[in-house]
Amino acid sequence: MTASFTFDVLSTLDGYGSYGPAGDWGGYWGKHGPEFLEHRLAQYSQPQRMVLGANTYREFVEMLGPLDEAGELDPINTAMVNLPTTVISSTLEGPLDWPNAVVASGNAVDVVARLKEDSPVPLRSHGSLSMNRALMAAGLVDRVQVTLFPVVSGQTGTDPIFAGAADFDLELLESRTLDGSIQELIYRPTLH
Repeated sequence: MTASFTFDVLSTLDGYGSYGPAGDWGGYWGKHGPEFLEHRLAQYSQPQRMVLGANTYREFVEMLGPLDEAGELDPINTAMVNLPTTVISSTLEGPLDWPNAVVASGNAVDVVARLKEDSPVPLRSHGSLSMNRALMAAGLVDRVQVTLFPVVSGQTGTDPIFAGAADFDLELLESRTLDGSIQELIYRPTLH
């Protein structure tokens, strides 16, 4: 049985995955509420394996701080950090400063193809934009989960999510509104 792979990304309405140093939005662009936080915690509390690119791994470690103090993280990040994780990198070496994480070197397409065949649990990748664009182009992404926040960050937005991606048709599988303004859209991508 092949494990499913979800590319999970947070986005502004204009398609940015983050904001630069001039942005003063705060986490989740300051728009999250209790329903969103409860939903995210439930998602990261399910059995699954995280798959991260090296840059996203480094950003998470920097953002979260020393992970030996994991008890001080918010519940969502605590759940995410404690999931089994594969970091795909040609530059990092183990052991990593992340519980339950291993480094897999090699081409991300080859590594994820093997993980899909071998993993007994679903795979989820949060962020890791360039890696996930390559995985989509290779037909390895089963679901694209975009959580759309009600902001436009045209002046401070960085990391355009789908910049340089191939063309895809998207079949809407699920949608929900959280806290009255955040949209979660889950699609099945098909190369156009």
